[in-house]
Amino acid sequence: MTEPVPVIRKLEHALADDDFAWSLVLTGEDQTDKLATLTGDLRGPFSTTGDGKQITSGFSYWGIGPTIAWANATNDPFYLVMKAGAESFQRHWRKVRPHVENGGFHVVSLGVGTGVKDRTIVGDLRRQNRNMYYIPVDMSSEMLRMGTQPVRDARFPVAQLLPVQLDFSIADNMEELAEMLARLVGDEPILFTLTGNTLANFDSDEELLGTLTQGLRAQDRLLLEVASTTRLDQETADAAADEYHQTRAFAEFVTSALRYNTDLKINNELVKFVGEVEDDDALLVKILWQNDTGDEVRMELPDHTEVVLPIGDTIRLYTTRKYSTTRLKRLTEACKLTPVEAIQSQFRYTRRPNPFGLELLLLAPEAAGESARSLADDIWAT
Repeated sequence: MTEPVPVIRKLEHALADDDFAWSLVLTGEDQTDKLATLTGDLRGPFSTTGDGKQITSGFSYWGIGPTIAWANATNDPFYLVMKAGAESFQRHWRKVRPHVENGGFHVVSLGVGTGVKDRTIVGDLRRQNRNMYYIPVDMSSEMLRMGTQPVRDARFPVAQLLPVQLDFSIADNMEELAEMLARLVGDEPILFTLTGNTLANFDSDEELLGTLTQGLRAQDRLLLEVASTTRLDQETADAAADEYHQTRAFAEFVTSALRYNTDLKINNELVKFVGEVEDDDALLVKILWQNDTGDEVRMELPDHTEVVLPIGDTIRLYTTRKYSTTRLKRLTEACKLTPVEAIQSQFRYTRRPNPFGLELLLLAPEAAGESARSLADDIWAT
């Protein structure tokens, strides 16, 4: 196994202060570029459907305000999607774990979230690989600070915890990350994780999954967690949208990027939760702010310029999905990924049968060989 270099050991010793919570972050991007991107996205064209001005995925968590709002939402007992996800993950992971626990894997977490799932994964895999690296990757340095806390609390060595501030949805960034990881761990395998239905938050989930797949080697694996549905109709799409509408804390979270980056006065009554069937194989939920005030609204952007929001204009705040098995099969095949294991369970928090659930897939790149492809056929068949 690869040993951490001596200079890192010195750094670990220097930061070993129980009374002050030091943390390291490798910053991979110029933050002024990110601010310019956000500003440009908020200058989009007029749209009544959320397809003009928008807050793209990573910016929903970017900055201390959105990070705090996210933390509040995840702790809200009425945020049932998050609650059910936390409960089901432990069961799902126990069934997936045997495929990776003895392989000497390092862990790269794409979108750190609350860090609770990472703590479970890292804790289990480190029992067999004391020299493993844990590398959480997120566009928000504040999310990295919050999300790595559970792993730090478990006394994971500072020398082997390397948070990386990086937008992993950008292909060039993933190429740079892959090169850095190869220099760090050599040919040792890496378990990449994309949990919490993060895939669903991007405009093109196939493009994102393809971008991530390009960095996988034959020995690597991708742990993918997505929200699932067994029904695809407008009534079910409306129910999916209503799930997110049930908690005020979630509404505060999805509007927080606007609150902290513009001067727009947010009235939650103007926030719309819209569900639709997407491509006949997934449910799409778009969360929009819409100008239903009866007058045009002016909004100041981060560069101190203004945009006019006509009556009916929208700003897309958040996108999410629930996946059918057909959609997952199509996505993984398009990105040349084969499932090694797939565990699915339905939500249990309603009295009547519920079409919604969560699925955890362990995926191997096509280069993993015929055995993985043969197993994939059996998994999709069930």
